[in-house]
Amino acid sequence: MPTDSKDKRADAPNLPVTPADIDAAAAAIRGAVLVSACEESRTLGEMCGCRIWLKFENLQFTSSFKERGALNRLLALSPEQRGRGVVAMSAGNHAQGVAYHAKRLGISATIVMPIGTPMVKIENTRRHGAAVMISGATLEEAGEFALAHAKAHGMTLIHPYDDPLIIAGQGTIAPEMLEAVPLLDTLVVPIGGGGLISGIAIAARAVRPDLRILGVQAQLYPSMYNAIYGQALPMRGDTLAEGIAVKSPGKITTDIIRDLVDDVVLVSEDQIERAVATLISIEKTVVEGAGAAGLAAVMSNPERFAGRNVGLILTGGNIDTRLIASVLTRELAREGRLTQLAIDLVDRPGQLAAVSILLAEAGANIIEVSHQRTFSDLPAKATLLELVIETRDRAHLDDVMARLSAAGFIARWM
Repeated sequence: MPTDSKDKRADAPNLPVTPADIDAAAAAIRGAVLVSACEESRTLGEMCGCRIWLKFENLQFTSSFKERGALNRLLALSPEQRGRGVVAMSAGNHAQGVAYHAKRLGISATIVMPIGTPMVKIENTRRHGAAVMISGATLEEAGEFALAHAKAHGMTLIHPYDDPLIIAGQGTIAPEMLEAVPLLDTLVVPIGGGGLISGIAIAARAVRPDLRILGVQAQLYPSMYNAIYGQALPMRGDTLAEGIAVKSPGKITTDIIRDLVDDVVLVSEDQIERAVATLISIEKTVVEGAGAAGLAAVMSNPERFAGRNVGLILTGGNIDTRLIASVLTRELAREGRLTQLAIDLVDRPGQLAAVSILLAEAGANIIEVSHQRTFSDLPAKATLLELVIETRDRAHLDDVMARLSAAGFIARWM
């Protein structure tokens, strides 16, 4: 697998999208789509041993970069096509981009979303004025339904990634980043169907052929990785990065990525969760799983980016608040700051008080407490004490466990 830039160029005659197409898209969407900030994160850079700039596409009106391609595609419709309306399939962000700009342009929009799409994305899409249909267990199945619906009603299908106009629209991010930060030498870009990284690679290579461009996929959905490297890794399960959970990458985008992208890497669910939590904690910005994939790649393999000037795109911020709470709580548990304990006690007065006093003296905070006398395998004269405690870090937790053991309590993590 390649690890360094191949001095690739975006002027190959067979490319379906050209740098000129991306320039035209930038002119077309100017004023209707935010030129988002591209700011250095000194803290993240210090953590990862490189310099890191963040492109805040999660601050677009619909909280996603997808507005760019959606608007560029809608603007290309003929008056007759506008009158008949459009249909799109999407796990959420493309849906909102199409819905929002279709409403602005007076175009009727129907969005087909797969079962399991986060409710925040469904409700936001409806709020932008589109009709929402839920169909299919995957984005691909939703796409089949959307195509049939478009043919049956004479509507235009707005594909989320495998369309030259969509690719050109997404590619407008690259010139903005390189103009804001000319010293960037590495771009790390999430990949679902491949529209974003395809457009970025074409635009960036046109001015910086030596730029290193890496794609990132969720380990549970390595579709583009499989296509590029001839692998057959399985695709399954629920990923936090549902925005890039695509089983069938685009045909156009696969060819572009094969020609212009240096490498595609995979990140685990734990790594994605950690990146989401880190961005909230350090940057005070909310990013969905797909949007945090680039940071996950850097944090999980910092030696690969050591000394580099790295650009990351926070592609979207549409994540359920319940899921945010779960991610943050799980991260506290990983850091040893929130722990569930089970302690075997003799069932007599004063034992709970003794444990409470010990934990207080150790500086631990009790969050939850429950006694279990019936549903345990302990002797009848014993009880199971279940606690959730808060500690400063892993070292503090180890100290608390040592104190419990020294006091004669049998404690274990649950």
